[in-house]
Amino acid sequence: MAIQVIINIRQLINAGQHRPLLRGKELSTLPSVENAWIVIEDDTIADFGSMDSIPGTLLNHTNRTDAAGRFILPCWCDSHTHLVFAASRESEFIDKIKGLSYAEIAAKGGGILNSAKKVNALSEDELFNLAWKRLEEVSRLGTGAIEIKSGYGLSIEGELKMLRVIKKLKQKSKILIKSTFLGAHAYPGDYREDRQGYIDLITREMLPVIAREKLADYIDVFCEKGFFSPVEMETICKAGMEYGLKPKLHVNQLNSIGGIGKAIKLNAVSVDHLETMTENDTLLLSRSGTIGTLLPTAAFFLRMPFQPARELIDAGCAIALASDYNPGSSPSGNMNFVLSLSCIQMKMLPEEAINAATINGAWAMELENQSGTITKGKKANLIFTKEIPSISYLPYAFGSNLVDRVMISGEWLQ
Repeated sequence: MAIQVIINIRQLINAGQHRPLLRGKELSTLPSVENAWIVIEDDTIADFGSMDSIPGTLLNHTNRTDAAGRFILPCWCDSHTHLVFAASRESEFIDKIKGLSYAEIAAKGGGILNSAKKVNALSEDELFNLAWKRLEEVSRLGTGAIEIKSGYGLSIEGELKMLRVIKKLKQKSKILIKSTFLGAHAYPGDYREDRQGYIDLITREMLPVIAREKLADYIDVFCEKGFFSPVEMETICKAGMEYGLKPKLHVNQLNSIGGIGKAIKLNAVSVDHLETMTENDTLLLSRSGTIGTLLPTAAFFLRMPFQPARELIDAGCAIALASDYNPGSSPSGNMNFVLSLSCIQMKMLPEEAINAATINGAWAMELENQSGTITKGKKANLIFTKEIPSISYLPYAFGSNLVDRVMISGEWLQ
């Protein structure tokens, strides 16, 4: 058994016993241990405590690291990404700067259909190599658990290719990964006039193969005007649920069209985006066990109003934070920037943002027993900060990379 001891930690953040899904005022409570030590056995957190009570055997352990007064946090739990994609879309970024609308860009062959065309043109190995580089990048920025969606295939071959890539990432990486089938991301060109035909393709042809090969943990639908209606979302989700896939859903990004209520009736693990919320939407979410996942970098990139985090928290909703890493609307998987935007633009307290990006993010992937807090028995996925004056300095200094080292499953990344 490999044992590592880290001593003289200024603070162990979000450290303690198992934490439930946090709501309301609970979200601002961030338990920590000051002047701390922690012991890692193989890939697991074995013990921790205050330096005042450290056993002599640990203080003098041969495999000992001195944190020199720095902070250690649990790694970020990024519960909504589209990390597997074929190519960036900076040309569309320029088009947006020039004033073109989403519809105009789509008419030129841009948007989700652009990404689908490029995914279908790549081999599985090529797609894997691109995704692996991105996964390594975000892990070095502190992400230790991540959800990855398909949705840029929009064909049987393309969607299965993406999901097989995600499965390979799971097998190779020590990061905790959850896979989501998002075949219902958009209607492909051949099915614009045959919506039911594409829904049948998803439910009758894609899902049986996905289930047989165990390619997904969740099912997602982009419920929005011009995409999939709440009724269509329900049909697709129920088909997925028959194969054991739980819903995690895109809703209320541009419009409130009944997606929240339908998602809650489906017992969705999470509803993601939420830029456009009505009072009734907020009330429904606050009374449910469904997590509202906020994606501030997407609102930032698209110059949209940010999600109403304060209203949601004050209403008692359970919220998580995620990056929405994708080539079209959030080309960054940097959860440190997500943290800063959440505080600066959504008026979240640093403690609330850290909880939403760690333990609540873990709950949004059903990984709460493995990650999200520094707790005995959980994976040793840890962020080791640079020298900072306080934990609030992380979101405050938004332009600086304050991550010094990252540990994944007990191993420091090089």
